[in-house]
Amino acid sequence: MRTQWCIRVEKRDAEVRRQDLVRRGILDAALKPRKEGDCVLFPVSSPVDGATLEEFEAHPGQDELPRHELIGGIAVMQGPDPRGAARLLASRPSLHTVLVPESDVEGPWRTRRFEVLAGEPTTRTRYLEHGLRFEIDLAEAYFSARLSTERQRLLAAMDRGERVLDMFAGVGPCALTLARKAAFVAASDLNPGAVRLMERNIALNRATNVLPLLFDASHLPRVLPWRFDRVVMNLPLGAVRFLPVAIALCRKGGTIHCYALQEKEEEFRGEIETYPVASVRERFVRSYSPGRWHAVYDIALR
Repeated sequence: MRTQWCIRVEKRDAEVRRQDLVRRGILDAALKPRKEGDCVLFPVSSPVDGATLEEFEAHPGQDELPRHELIGGIAVMQGPDPRGAARLLASRPSLHTVLVPESDVEGPWRTRRFEVLAGEPTTRTRYLEHGLRFEIDLAEAYFSARLSTERQRLLAAMDRGERVLDMFAGVGPCALTLARKAAFVAASDLNPGAVRLMERNIALNRATNVLPLLFDASHLPRVLPWRFDRVVMNLPLGAVRFLPVAIALCRKGGTIHCYALQEKEEEFRGEIETYPVASVRERFVRSYSPGRWHAVYDIALR
């Protein structure tokens, strides 16, 4: 079984949609579509509008491909397997590079080092997510396509006209997603390479309501004159310690989304509830490593 993006289609429309996906070149032919109730799930090569992550079997007679994450034309494998990388590169015409991380996310700029296993010697790619276009450099700024569903969840939870702060914005995927409904988004990051790419992505998507900022998040209350309806804190290895900053910048009754890597359920609830919060709800986002997972605490302020 392999996790892949997919489109969910009602059975009566399945053949028409399948042909459309083939014409667009995004149907993942290496995996078998599967039925689920009154729907057919078609695996696709990128997170187009409405796509979700699901499990699929490989077609009979085809070798199971190594586990990987697709980001535009780059596949990121979990371990160094040159033969598997070569098979992976040959499996999709859209791929130009296969990488394996040589380090965890590290340093104040939250970057990783990569080894090229196959294809072009680059860490740069173009990536499409729900109609938004991004320029990505995986060695210059952290990015995960697996958070696409979570970004769409936040968008669905928003009211139109909200004022949003993304405290650890990276290259801007969450900021630009939420900008579709927000009146204004302030998007800050400490990494100058990430902010350069974010500025490029703002221009690519012609967003006029996103303000890119190069700041240490701890300094934001001294430079931002606004209070925000919603604050996003996606810094899994340290966001909780920035909660006083987020609370200072969030309006009364506003919402904070605080992300964390944890080893047990509600690991940080006790610490969060020492602050003036009205409610806290923990949600599982995705597995990160054996025994650890990425969680989000949706916090409503009093």
